[in-house]
Amino acid sequence: MISKKKLPIVLLATTISSFTTPFMGSSVNVALPMIARDFSMNALSLSWVASSFLLAASIMLVPMGRLADIYGRKIFFLSGSLIFALSSLFCIWSGTEGIFIAMRVVQGIGGAMIFSTGTAMLISAYPSNERGKILGINIAAVYIGLTCGPFIGGLLTQHMGWKTIFIVNAALGVAAASFAACMAKEKPSASRGERFDLAGSLLYATALFALMYGFSQLPSPQGGVLIATGLICFIFFVRQQLKKNSPLIPMHLFLNNRVFALSNLAALVNYCATFAVTFLLSLYLQHVKLLTPSQTGCVLVIEPLLQAVFSPLAGRLSDRYEPRMISSAGMSLTVIGLCGLIFIASDTPLYYIVSCLATLGVGFALFSSPNVNAVMSSVERKFYGIASATQATMRMVGQMLSMGIAMLVFAWIIGNRMITHENSLLLIISAKIIFGILAVTCLGGIFASLARGRVHQ
Repeated sequence: MISKKKLPIVLLATTISSFTTPFMGSSVNVALPMIARDFSMNALSLSWVASSFLLAASIMLVPMGRLADIYGRKIFFLSGSLIFALSSLFCIWSGTEGIFIAMRVVQGIGGAMIFSTGTAMLISAYPSNERGKILGINIAAVYIGLTCGPFIGGLLTQHMGWKTIFIVNAALGVAAASFAACMAKEKPSASRGERFDLAGSLLYATALFALMYGFSQLPSPQGGVLIATGLICFIFFVRQQLKKNSPLIPMHLFLNNRVFALSNLAALVNYCATFAVTFLLSLYLQHVKLLTPSQTGCVLVIEPLLQAVFSPLAGRLSDRYEPRMISSAGMSLTVIGLCGLIFIASDTPLYYIVSCLATLGVGFALFSSPNVNAVMSSVERKFYGIASATQATMRMVGQMLSMGIAMLVFAWIIGNRMITHENSLLLIISAKIIFGILAVTCLGGIFASLARGRVHQ
Protein backbone atom coordinates (compact mmCIF):
# COMPACT_ATOMS: atom_id res chain seq x y z
CA MET A 1 0.00 0.00 0.00
CA ILE A 2 1.31 3.47 -0.90
CA SER A 3 1.49 6.02 1.94
CA LYS A 4 -1.50 8.30 2.31
CA LYS A 5 0.64 11.37 1.64
CA LYS A 6 1.49 10.00 -1.79
CA LEU A 7 -2.04 8.99 -2.77
CA PRO A 8 -2.92 12.33 -4.40
CA ILE A 9 0.26 12.16 -6.52
CA VAL A 10 -0.64 8.66 -7.76
CA LEU A 11 -4.15 9.82 -8.60
CA LEU A 12 -2.85 13.01 -10.24
CA ALA A 13 -0.25 11.25 -12.40
CA THR A 14 -2.64 8.55 -13.58
CA THR A 15 -5.46 11.06 -14.11
CA ILE A 16 -3.27 13.24 -16.37
CA SER A 17 -2.27 10.21 -18.42
CA SER A 18 -5.91 9.06 -18.55
CA PHE A 19 -6.81 12.50 -19.91
CA THR A 20 -3.93 12.70 -22.41
CA THR A 21 -4.37 9.64 -24.60
CA PRO A 22 -8.11 10.07 -25.30
CA PHE A 23 -7.55 13.80 -25.78
CA MET A 24 -5.00 12.94 -28.45
CA GLY A 25 -7.26 10.42 -30.16
CA SER A 26 -10.37 12.60 -30.25
CA SER A 27 -8.50 15.76 -31.27
CA VAL A 28 -6.69 13.91 -34.08
CA ASN A 29 -10.06 12.61 -35.33
CA VAL A 30 -11.21 16.20 -35.91
CA ALA A 31 -7.91 17.00 -37.67
CA LEU A 32 -8.12 14.02 -40.06
CA PRO A 33 -9.28 16.01 -43.13
CA MET A 34 -6.38 18.47 -42.66
CA ILE A 35 -3.88 15.62 -42.15
CA ALA A 36 -5.23 13.87 -45.25
CA ARG A 37 -4.79 17.06 -47.29
CA ASP A 38 -1.21 17.66 -46.15
CA PHE A 39 -0.11 14.06 -46.79
CA SER A 40 -2.46 13.42 -49.79
CA MET A 41 -3.98 10.37 -48.08
CA ASN A 42 -6.93 8.38 -49.44
CA ALA A 43 -9.72 7.01 -47.21
CA LEU A 44 -7.94 3.73 -46.39
CA SER A 45 -4.52 5.20 -45.62
CA LEU A 46 -6.20 7.89 -43.49
CA SER A 47 -7.78 5.14 -41.38
CA TRP A 48 -4.26 4.02 -40.40
CA VAL A 49 -3.62 7.34 -38.63
CA ALA A 50 -5.84 6.00 -35.84
CA SER A 51 -5.33 2.27 -36.43
CA SER A 52 -1.51 2.31 -36.27
CA PHE A 53 -1.59 3.64 -32.70
CA LEU A 54 -4.22 1.11 -31.67
CA LEU A 55 -2.43 -1.83 -33.28
CA ALA A 56 0.91 -1.06 -31.62
CA ALA A 57 -0.70 -0.46 -28.22
CA SER A 58 -2.77 -3.65 -28.44
CA ILE A 59 0.24 -5.83 -29.24
CA MET A 60 2.42 -4.38 -26.47
CA LEU A 61 -0.10 -4.05 -23.62
CA VAL A 62 0.03 -7.55 -22.13
CA PRO A 63 3.83 -7.96 -22.38
CA MET A 64 4.29 -4.51 -20.80
CA GLY A 65 1.80 -5.35 -18.04
CA ARG A 66 3.66 -8.57 -17.24
CA LEU A 67 7.04 -6.80 -17.24
CA ALA A 68 5.60 -4.11 -14.95
CA ASP A 69 4.37 -6.79 -12.52
CA ILE A 70 7.88 -8.26 -12.42
CA TYR A 71 10.11 -5.16 -12.44
CA GLY A 72 7.88 -2.39 -11.07
CA ARG A 73 4.96 -0.37 -12.42
CA LYS A 74 6.32 3.08 -11.62
CA ILE A 75 9.33 2.87 -13.96
CA PHE A 76 7.17 1.60 -16.83
CA PHE A 77 4.58 4.32 -16.31
CA LEU A 78 7.30 6.99 -16.20
CA SER A 79 9.11 5.63 -19.28
CA GLY A 80 5.86 5.27 -21.22
CA SER A 81 4.92 8.89 -20.53
CA LEU A 82 8.29 10.10 -21.83
CA ILE A 83 8.13 7.89 -24.95
CA PHE A 84 4.63 9.19 -25.65
CA ALA A 85 5.82 12.80 -25.30
CA LEU A 86 8.88 12.39 -27.54
CA SER A 87 7.00 10.52 -30.28
CA SER A 88 4.35 13.28 -30.27
CA LEU A 89 7.09 15.77 -31.09
CA PHE A 90 8.48 13.54 -33.85
CA CYS A 91 5.00 13.39 -35.42
CA ILE A 92 5.33 17.13 -36.03
CA TRP A 93 8.57 16.69 -37.99
CA SER A 94 7.33 13.81 -40.17
CA GLY A 95 7.87 14.58 -43.84
CA THR A 96 5.86 11.71 -45.31
CA GLU A 97 2.77 9.74 -44.35
CA GLY A 98 4.97 6.66 -43.78
CA ILE A 99 7.13 8.39 -41.17
CA PHE A 100 4.05 9.97 -39.58
CA ILE A 101 2.33 6.59 -39.18
CA ALA A 102 5.59 5.08 -37.87
CA MET A 103 5.68 7.73 -35.14
CA ARG A 104 2.08 6.88 -34.31
CA VAL A 105 3.27 3.29 -33.79
CA VAL A 106 5.91 4.53 -31.31
CA GLN A 107 3.18 6.55 -29.57
CA GLY A 108 1.21 3.32 -29.27
CA ILE A 109 4.13 1.58 -27.55
CA GLY A 110 4.40 4.45 -25.05
CA GLY A 111 0.64 4.34 -24.59
CA ALA A 112 0.80 0.59 -23.84
CA MET A 113 3.30 1.23 -21.04
CA ILE A 114 0.90 3.81 -19.57
CA PHE A 115 -2.32 1.82 -20.01
CA SER A 116 -0.89 -1.39 -18.54
CA THR A 117 0.25 0.27 -15.31
CA GLY A 118 -2.06 3.20 -14.47
CA THR A 119 -5.11 1.26 -13.29
CA ALA A 120 -2.94 -1.27 -11.44
CA MET A 121 -1.18 1.53 -9.52
CA LEU A 122 -4.51 3.06 -8.53
CA ILE A 123 -5.99 -0.25 -7.39
CA SER A 124 -2.88 -0.99 -5.35
CA ALA A 125 -2.93 2.44 -3.69
CA TYR A 126 -6.57 2.57 -2.51
CA PRO A 127 -8.67 0.20 -0.36
CA SER A 128 -11.21 -2.07 -2.02
CA ASN A 129 -14.25 -0.15 -0.73
CA GLU A 130 -13.06 2.97 -2.61
CA ARG A 131 -12.19 1.33 -5.93
CA GLY A 132 -15.36 2.26 -7.75
CA LYS A 133 -15.10 5.90 -6.65
CA ILE A 134 -11.41 6.24 -7.61
CA LEU A 135 -11.91 4.42 -10.90
CA GLY A 136 -14.88 6.68 -11.57
CA ILE A 137 -12.67 9.75 -11.13
CA ASN A 138 -9.96 8.24 -13.31
CA ILE A 139 -12.38 7.24 -16.05
CA ALA A 140 -14.04 10.67 -15.83
CA ALA A 141 -10.61 12.06 -16.80
CA VAL A 142 -10.72 9.84 -19.88
CA TYR A 143 -14.03 11.34 -20.89
CA ILE A 144 -12.96 14.89 -20.08
CA GLY A 145 -10.08 14.25 -22.50
CA LEU A 146 -12.58 13.01 -25.05
CA THR A 147 -14.73 16.06 -24.34
CA CYS A 148 -11.94 18.61 -24.72
CA GLY A 149 -10.33 16.83 -27.66
CA PRO A 150 -12.86 17.63 -30.41
CA PHE A 151 -13.40 21.21 -29.19
CA ILE A 152 -9.78 22.20 -28.47
CA GLY A 153 -8.49 20.06 -31.34
CA GLY A 154 -10.91 21.74 -33.71
CA LEU A 155 -9.84 25.22 -32.60
CA LEU A 156 -6.14 24.36 -32.79
CA THR A 157 -6.51 22.73 -36.20
CA GLN A 158 -8.51 25.57 -37.68
CA HIS A 159 -6.43 28.47 -36.34
CA MET A 160 -2.93 27.06 -35.73
CA GLY A 161 -2.70 23.82 -37.73
CA TRP A 162 -2.98 20.17 -36.74
CA LYS A 163 0.64 19.94 -35.56
CA THR A 164 -0.17 22.01 -32.48
CA ILE A 165 -2.29 19.08 -31.22
CA PHE A 166 0.85 16.98 -30.91
CA ILE A 167 2.71 19.79 -29.13
CA VAL A 168 -0.03 19.88 -26.48
CA ASN A 169 0.12 16.10 -26.10
CA ALA A 170 3.89 16.19 -25.68
CA ALA A 171 3.52 18.72 -22.86
CA LEU A 172 0.90 16.56 -21.13
CA GLY A 173 3.15 13.51 -21.41
CA VAL A 174 5.99 15.40 -19.74
CA ALA A 175 3.63 16.53 -16.95
CA ALA A 176 2.50 12.94 -16.25
CA ALA A 177 6.13 11.79 -16.18
CA SER A 178 7.05 14.59 -13.76
CA PHE A 179 4.38 13.57 -11.26
CA ALA A 180 5.28 9.89 -11.69
CA ALA A 181 8.86 10.71 -10.72
CA CYS A 182 7.56 12.10 -7.40
CA MET A 183 5.61 8.97 -6.47
CA ALA A 184 6.73 6.87 -3.52
CA LYS A 185 8.92 3.85 -4.06
CA GLU A 186 6.88 0.72 -4.67
CA LYS A 187 6.85 -2.33 -2.48
CA PRO A 188 8.05 -5.44 -4.38
CA SER A 189 5.25 -7.18 -6.27
CA ALA A 190 4.36 -10.79 -5.56
CA SER A 191 5.52 -11.45 -9.14
CA ARG A 192 8.98 -9.94 -8.49
CA GLY A 193 11.71 -12.38 -9.50
CA GLU A 194 9.55 -14.45 -11.84
CA ARG A 195 10.80 -15.06 -15.37
CA PHE A 196 9.42 -13.11 -18.31
CA ASP A 197 8.02 -15.34 -21.07
CA LEU A 198 9.80 -13.88 -24.12
CA ALA A 199 8.85 -16.72 -26.47
CA GLY A 200 5.22 -16.44 -25.44
CA SER A 201 5.33 -12.67 -25.93
CA LEU A 202 6.64 -13.03 -29.49
CA LEU A 203 4.01 -15.64 -30.30
CA TYR A 204 1.29 -13.47 -28.76
CA ALA A 205 2.47 -10.40 -30.72
CA THR A 206 2.57 -12.38 -33.98
CA ALA A 207 -0.93 -13.78 -33.42
CA LEU A 208 -2.46 -10.43 -32.52
CA PHE A 209 -0.72 -8.57 -35.36
CA ALA A 210 -1.79 -11.15 -37.95
CA LEU A 211 -5.39 -11.15 -36.71
CA MET A 212 -5.80 -7.39 -36.50
CA TYR A 213 -3.85 -6.47 -39.63
CA GLY A 214 -5.50 -9.29 -41.54
CA PHE A 215 -8.94 -8.05 -40.55
CA SER A 216 -8.04 -4.60 -41.93
CA GLN A 217 -7.00 -6.19 -45.26
CA LEU A 218 -10.32 -7.94 -45.91
CA PRO A 219 -11.85 -8.76 -48.36
CA SER A 220 -8.50 -9.43 -50.11
CA PRO A 221 -7.09 -13.01 -50.06
CA GLN A 222 -4.10 -11.66 -48.13
CA GLY A 223 -6.46 -10.69 -45.31
CA GLY A 224 -7.86 -14.22 -45.08
CA VAL A 225 -4.36 -15.76 -45.00
CA LEU A 226 -3.25 -13.40 -42.23
CA ILE A 227 -6.34 -14.13 -40.11
CA ALA A 228 -5.81 -17.89 -40.51
CA THR A 229 -2.15 -17.46 -39.53
CA GLY A 230 -3.15 -15.40 -36.49
CA LEU A 231 -5.67 -18.00 -35.33
CA ILE A 232 -3.10 -20.80 -35.64
CA CYS A 233 -0.52 -18.77 -33.69
CA PHE A 234 -3.11 -17.96 -31.04
CA ILE A 235 -3.97 -21.66 -30.58
CA PHE A 236 -0.27 -22.48 -30.14
CA PHE A 237 0.04 -19.56 -27.72
CA VAL A 238 -2.79 -20.81 -25.49
CA ARG A 239 -1.34 -24.35 -25.44
CA GLN A 240 2.10 -22.97 -24.58
CA GLN A 241 0.75 -20.78 -21.78
CA LEU A 242 -1.05 -23.70 -20.13
CA LYS A 243 2.30 -25.52 -19.78
CA LYS A 244 4.34 -22.56 -18.47
CA ASN A 245 5.24 -22.07 -14.80
CA SER A 246 5.51 -18.28 -15.33
CA PRO A 247 3.19 -17.62 -18.27
CA LEU A 248 2.70 -14.28 -19.99
CA ILE A 249 -1.06 -14.59 -19.32
CA PRO A 250 -2.26 -16.83 -16.45
CA MET A 251 -4.90 -18.70 -18.47
CA HIS A 252 -6.72 -19.78 -15.31
CA LEU A 253 -7.96 -16.19 -15.02
CA PHE A 254 -10.06 -16.85 -18.12
CA LEU A 255 -10.78 -20.54 -17.60
CA ASN A 256 -11.71 -20.48 -13.90
CA ASN A 257 -12.82 -16.89 -13.31
CA ARG A 258 -16.18 -16.23 -14.92
CA VAL A 259 -16.40 -12.60 -13.80
CA PHE A 260 -12.95 -11.79 -15.21
CA ALA A 261 -13.52 -13.58 -18.53
CA LEU A 262 -17.00 -12.23 -19.31
CA SER A 263 -16.21 -8.71 -18.08
CA ASN A 264 -13.30 -8.60 -20.52
CA LEU A 265 -15.50 -9.96 -23.29
CA ALA A 266 -18.13 -7.30 -22.56
CA ALA A 267 -15.43 -4.60 -22.73
CA LEU A 268 -14.19 -5.95 -26.07
CA VAL A 269 -17.67 -5.86 -27.55
CA ASN A 270 -18.54 -2.43 -26.15
CA TYR A 271 -15.42 -0.73 -27.51
CA CYS A 272 -15.81 -2.52 -30.84
CA ALA A 273 -19.35 -1.14 -31.06
CA THR A 274 -18.53 2.47 -30.19
CA PHE A 275 -15.02 3.55 -31.20
CA ALA A 276 -15.65 4.18 -34.91
CA VAL A 277 -18.60 6.48 -34.15
CA THR A 278 -16.48 9.63 -33.66
CA PHE A 279 -14.34 8.79 -36.71
CA LEU A 280 -17.41 8.40 -38.94
CA LEU A 281 -19.29 11.42 -37.62
CA SER A 282 -16.20 13.62 -37.94
CA LEU A 283 -16.06 12.80 -41.65
CA TYR A 284 -19.85 13.08 -42.01
CA LEU A 285 -20.11 16.49 -40.35
CA GLN A 286 -17.21 17.99 -42.31
CA HIS A 287 -17.79 16.43 -45.74
CA VAL A 288 -21.60 16.16 -45.79
CA LYS A 289 -22.71 18.96 -43.46
CA LEU A 290 -19.68 21.12 -44.45
CA LEU A 291 -18.96 22.13 -40.85
CA THR A 292 -15.57 23.55 -39.89
CA PRO A 293 -13.27 21.51 -37.60
CA SER A 294 -14.20 23.69 -34.60
CA GLN A 295 -17.94 23.37 -35.35
CA THR A 296 -17.50 19.61 -35.71
CA GLY A 297 -15.78 19.53 -32.34
CA CYS A 298 -18.67 21.38 -30.72
CA VAL A 299 -21.11 18.73 -31.97
CA LEU A 300 -18.95 15.72 -31.08
CA VAL A 301 -18.25 17.06 -27.59
CA ILE A 302 -21.69 16.05 -26.26
CA GLU A 303 -20.92 12.31 -25.99
CA PRO A 304 -17.70 12.49 -23.93
CA LEU A 305 -19.10 15.39 -21.89
CA LEU A 306 -21.94 13.20 -20.63
CA GLN A 307 -19.49 10.34 -20.12
CA ALA A 308 -17.42 12.59 -17.86
CA VAL A 309 -20.49 13.71 -15.90
CA PHE A 310 -21.97 10.25 -15.30
CA SER A 311 -18.81 8.11 -14.87
CA PRO A 312 -18.09 9.03 -11.21
CA LEU A 313 -21.75 8.31 -10.36
CA ALA A 314 -21.59 4.94 -12.14
CA GLY A 315 -18.36 4.12 -10.30
CA ARG A 316 -19.88 4.89 -6.90
CA LEU A 317 -22.96 2.83 -7.75
CA SER A 318 -20.75 -0.14 -8.63
CA ASP A 319 -19.30 -0.06 -5.09
CA ARG A 320 -22.82 -0.66 -3.74
CA TYR A 321 -24.66 -2.62 -6.46
CA GLU A 322 -23.67 -5.38 -8.86
CA PRO A 323 -21.54 -3.94 -11.71
CA ARG A 324 -23.11 -6.30 -14.26
CA MET A 325 -26.55 -4.70 -13.87
CA ILE A 326 -25.25 -1.15 -14.26
CA SER A 327 -22.98 -2.06 -17.18
CA SER A 328 -25.73 -3.99 -18.97
CA ALA A 329 -28.11 -1.03 -18.68
CA GLY A 330 -25.37 1.12 -20.20
CA MET A 331 -24.89 -1.25 -23.13
CA SER A 332 -28.65 -1.22 -23.76
CA LEU A 333 -28.58 2.58 -24.08
CA THR A 334 -25.61 2.27 -26.43
CA VAL A 335 -27.61 -0.03 -28.72
CA ILE A 336 -30.42 2.56 -28.84
CA GLY A 337 -27.97 5.35 -29.77
CA LEU A 338 -26.32 3.26 -32.51
CA CYS A 339 -29.70 2.29 -33.98
CA GLY A 340 -30.60 5.97 -34.20
CA LEU A 341 -27.46 6.70 -36.25
CA ILE A 342 -28.42 4.08 -38.86
CA PHE A 343 -31.00 6.55 -40.22
CA ILE A 344 -28.70 9.52 -40.87
CA ALA A 345 -28.90 11.18 -44.28
CA SER A 346 -27.61 14.35 -45.94
CA ASP A 347 -30.56 16.36 -44.57
CA THR A 348 -30.54 14.91 -41.02
CA PRO A 349 -30.85 17.83 -38.55
CA LEU A 350 -27.98 18.37 -36.14
CA TYR A 351 -30.24 18.03 -33.08
CA TYR A 352 -30.92 14.43 -34.13
CA ILE A 353 -27.17 13.69 -34.26
CA VAL A 354 -26.73 15.36 -30.86
CA SER A 355 -29.54 13.29 -29.30
CA CYS A 356 -27.93 10.05 -30.55
CA LEU A 357 -24.55 11.14 -29.19
CA ALA A 358 -26.14 12.02 -25.83
CA THR A 359 -27.67 8.53 -25.58
CA LEU A 360 -24.31 6.96 -26.42
CA GLY A 361 -22.56 9.15 -23.83
CA VAL A 362 -24.81 8.14 -20.94
CA GLY A 363 -24.74 4.49 -22.01
CA PHE A 364 -20.97 4.34 -22.22
CA ALA A 365 -20.56 6.06 -18.82
CA LEU A 366 -22.84 3.52 -17.14
CA PHE A 367 -20.89 0.67 -18.72
CA SER A 368 -17.25 1.62 -18.32
CA SER A 369 -16.26 2.25 -14.68
CA PRO A 370 -18.48 -0.56 -13.24
CA ASN A 371 -16.95 -2.95 -15.78
CA VAL A 372 -13.37 -1.97 -14.88
CA ASN A 373 -14.29 -2.33 -11.21
CA ALA A 374 -15.56 -5.84 -11.91
CA VAL A 375 -12.37 -6.84 -13.77
CA MET A 376 -9.97 -5.53 -11.12
CA SER A 377 -12.02 -6.81 -8.16
CA SER A 378 -12.10 -10.35 -9.57
CA VAL A 379 -8.32 -10.98 -9.26
CA GLU A 380 -5.79 -11.04 -6.42
CA ARG A 381 -3.17 -8.31 -5.97
CA LYS A 382 -0.29 -10.09 -7.75
CA PHE A 383 -2.32 -10.07 -10.99
CA TYR A 384 -3.28 -6.38 -10.93
CA GLY A 385 -0.77 -5.49 -13.65
CA ILE A 386 -1.83 -8.24 -16.02
CA ALA A 387 -5.52 -7.59 -15.28
CA SER A 388 -5.05 -3.89 -16.00
CA ALA A 389 -3.20 -4.75 -19.21
CA THR A 390 -5.82 -7.32 -20.23
CA GLN A 391 -8.76 -4.97 -19.87
CA ALA A 392 -6.79 -2.26 -21.69
CA THR A 393 -6.04 -4.80 -24.43
CA MET A 394 -9.75 -5.54 -24.74
CA ARG A 395 -10.30 -1.81 -25.14
CA MET A 396 -7.59 -1.44 -27.78
CA VAL A 397 -8.49 -4.60 -29.70
CA GLY A 398 -12.15 -3.57 -29.61
CA GLN A 399 -11.24 -0.13 -30.95
CA MET A 400 -9.08 -1.71 -33.65
CA LEU A 401 -11.88 -4.09 -34.63
CA SER A 402 -14.25 -1.12 -34.78
CA MET A 403 -11.87 0.67 -37.15
CA GLY A 404 -11.40 -2.60 -39.05
CA ILE A 405 -15.15 -2.82 -39.65
CA ALA A 406 -15.13 0.78 -40.89
CA MET A 407 -12.12 0.15 -43.15
CA LEU A 408 -13.69 -3.02 -44.56
CA VAL A 409 -16.91 -1.22 -45.47
CA PHE A 410 -14.94 1.75 -46.85
CA ALA A 411 -12.93 -0.64 -49.07
CA TRP A 412 -16.16 -2.18 -50.33
CA ILE A 413 -18.17 1.02 -50.91
CA ILE A 414 -15.65 3.86 -51.41
CA GLY A 415 -12.53 2.00 -52.56
CA ASN A 416 -9.45 4.15 -53.18
CA ARG A 417 -11.37 7.38 -53.74
CA MET A 418 -10.67 10.37 -51.52
CA ILE A 419 -13.62 11.37 -49.34
CA THR A 420 -15.04 14.68 -50.60
CA HIS A 421 -18.37 16.48 -50.59
CA GLU A 422 -18.94 15.36 -54.18
CA ASN A 423 -18.98 11.65 -53.28
CA SER A 424 -20.60 12.16 -49.86
CA LEU A 425 -23.43 9.77 -50.79
CA LEU A 426 -20.92 6.90 -50.69
CA LEU A 427 -19.80 8.06 -47.23
CA ILE A 428 -23.42 8.11 -45.98
CA ILE A 429 -24.10 4.61 -47.34
CA SER A 430 -20.92 3.32 -45.71
CA ALA A 431 -21.75 4.97 -42.37
CA LYS A 432 -25.29 3.50 -42.29
CA ILE A 433 -23.94 -0.01 -42.90
CA ILE A 434 -21.23 0.39 -40.27
CA PHE A 435 -23.64 1.72 -37.64
CA GLY A 436 -25.93 -1.25 -38.31
CA ILE A 437 -23.09 -3.74 -37.80
CA LEU A 438 -21.99 -1.99 -34.61
CA ALA A 439 -25.54 -1.99 -33.18
CA VAL A 440 -25.93 -5.74 -33.71
CA THR A 441 -22.49 -6.34 -32.16
CA CYS A 442 -23.37 -4.33 -29.06
CA LEU A 443 -26.69 -6.13 -28.69
CA GLY A 444 -24.81 -9.44 -28.41
CA GLY A 445 -22.50 -7.94 -25.79
CA ILE A 446 -25.40 -7.31 -23.41
CA PHE A 447 -25.76 -11.06 -22.86
CA ALA A 448 -22.07 -11.45 -21.98
CA SER A 449 -22.39 -8.57 -19.52
CA LEU A 450 -25.43 -10.07 -17.79
CA ALA A 451 -23.95 -13.59 -17.60
CA ARG A 452 -20.73 -12.65 -15.75
CA GLY A 453 -22.04 -13.33 -12.22
CA ARG A 454 -21.71 -11.53 -8.89
CA VAL A 455 -18.81 -9.35 -7.72
CA HIS A 456 -20.14 -8.27 -4.29
CA GLN A 457 -20.58 -11.14 -1.84
